[in-house]
Amino acid sequence: MPADSGPAAVEAEAIRKTWGDAVAVDGISFRAESGEFLVLLGPSGCGKSTTLRMVAGLEESDSGRILIEGRDVTGRPPAERQISMVFQSYALFPHLNVAENIVFGLKVRRVPRAERDERLRRVAELTGLSALLERKPSQLSGGQRQRVALARAVVAEHPICLMDEPLSNLDAKLRHEMRQEIRALQQRLAMTVLYVTHDQTEAMSMADRVMLLNGGQVEQFATPDRLYDRPDSLFAAAFIGSPPMNLLPLESAGESVRLPDGRSVAASLSAKAVLGLRPEALRPVEPGQGLLLSEVTAVEYLGADSVVSARAGEAPLAVRLPGRVSLKPGDAMELTWDREDLHCFDAASERRRDEWRDLLAGALHGVSAGGGASGRSGEPVA
Repeated sequence: MPADSGPAAVEAEAIRKTWGDAVAVDGISFRAESGEFLVLLGPSGCGKSTTLRMVAGLEESDSGRILIEGRDVTGRPPAERQISMVFQSYALFPHLNVAENIVFGLKVRRVPRAERDERLRRVAELTGLSALLERKPSQLSGGQRQRVALARAVVAEHPICLMDEPLSNLDAKLRHEMRQEIRALQQRLAMTVLYVTHDQTEAMSMADRVMLLNGGQVEQFATPDRLYDRPDSLFAAAFIGSPPMNLLPLESAGESVRLPDGRSVAASLSAKAVLGLRPEALRPVEPGQGLLLSEVTAVEYLGADSVVSARAGEAPLAVRLPGRVSLKPGDAMELTWDREDLHCFDAASERRRDEWRDLLAGALHGVSAGGGASGRSGEPVA
């Protein structure tokens, strides 16, 4: 992420937006540094597009402030905010060719013809549109139309670009290609980008930082690797990852904790907890060596890997294994994982509890090493 020096490219201070009784954005604050690619991620209705539109000036915030490069623009119209925007729909004029679509905004602002032509030439080369400038939008593919929308944003030469789910209308192959193109373009031009998406793949592959939203509030604000490795809440844990993190309920009983498979380990937690395990962190082991017992319910072969669905007691879980596996529904499967791959959350507050994680990891891996936890009949678990 770019260094934090001077005023942020975009800063929001406790901005709030309601629609009648419904709260769309509930007093959130954030900073996007100059040259940063910041992704606003979350499910439909979480407030990410509303937040972007308030930054753009397309929606008025009910309270709070928005600053762009240190200037308070809260009450200013979009034209005075010095930003460009790329929408979910390409929003191209069908009767204009590619060149005319790209420079339309420059014409409106009465930029001299020679400067328009020079900017068009540079941007067409950057976006790979030089050979398509005479075509109409109807003669372009979806990916080419999105490039035109990007070129139109870039040609304005504003340092800040807002993008609202720009790839959602493209197929999977084009989305992959456009992700790479947008990121490369942003880095080449050192633009500050605020990018809205519900697609975690876009967020994880493109962002310097991710602002994960839930119900109009910031659930977690972190780098992609931090979001994946140390989710702050059950929501973050379940939203990031494919398949998502396994979240297994634990029952506390005095000085022991009951696992979903019915066995117990010696650990004292002060409240109900949830054990979190990534599917790719789990691996089958020989009978008698596992930390968790399960039964296979389904197997999906995906080529490079397989996703095994199973149950530990009544709790469903997924296990991601390389290549093709010989497991089939009904098979018993004992699972283990590395100590650092365990996550633990408070079931009531839904927040991460690292002190419980350390306690539980010690108890479980003590069992793995021959510790003294007991199973259903009092015998060692492993």
